[in-house]
Amino acid sequence: MKCHDTLPQDDLARARATRNPLRKLYYWTLHWAATPYALPALIILSFAESSFFPVPPDVLLIALCFCNPRRWLSLALWCTAASVVGGLLGYFIGWGLWETVGLPIVRMYHGEAVVEMVKAWYENFGFFGVLIAAVTPIPYKVFTIASGMMRFDLAQFVLASVLGRAMRFFLVAGLIRMFGARIKPFMERHFELAATALAVLAVLGFAAIKYLK
Repeated sequence: MKCHDTLPQDDLARARATRNPLRKLYYWTLHWAATPYALPALIILSFAESSFFPVPPDVLLIALCFCNPRRWLSLALWCTAASVVGGLLGYFIGWGLWETVGLPIVRMYHGEAVVEMVKAWYENFGFFGVLIAAVTPIPYKVFTIASGMMRFDLAQFVLASVLGRAMRFFLVAGLIRMFGARIKPFMERHFELAATALAVLAVLGFAAIKYLK
């Protein structure tokens, strides 16, 4: 899989030109879309971002969906599967390596307040709180590590991760498939808002099913 509309050297040049370390990682991530290794890079990135890597896989997923809109479904599926498996690594980091590995990662992303918020959501809303945390714009890696540290029910964690990650990535890929280049400015400016809105609608839907039975 390779996108011929851009050159990997362009993004690598941007990475070298900026002094911002996150921007360097951003452009380095983006350059994989124009190489033959785009799909393996997406899988590895999705896995790594769930426990420690700072750049979200949406960056590469969006680029690949613009290059290959007909493959949006398989791209979103690969991204979801790799992210969930990576989330399990984050969970077990929090479960068994909290002091030595988990806490330093959380502190690196200034996620202490997020950990307390996830804990409150879980205590107050149970599975739905975990689902909200899985799909909202909070760093997913902080969520996975916090889940392991707090000994969340593993089955609920996996289910929430599958639903949350799938909603996020299939939303991104599906919008690009439906609207093509017209949606690109919106995705760049308002992606997190769209993901949050989807999470709220999903949780309200699940709650309605639960209480209407």
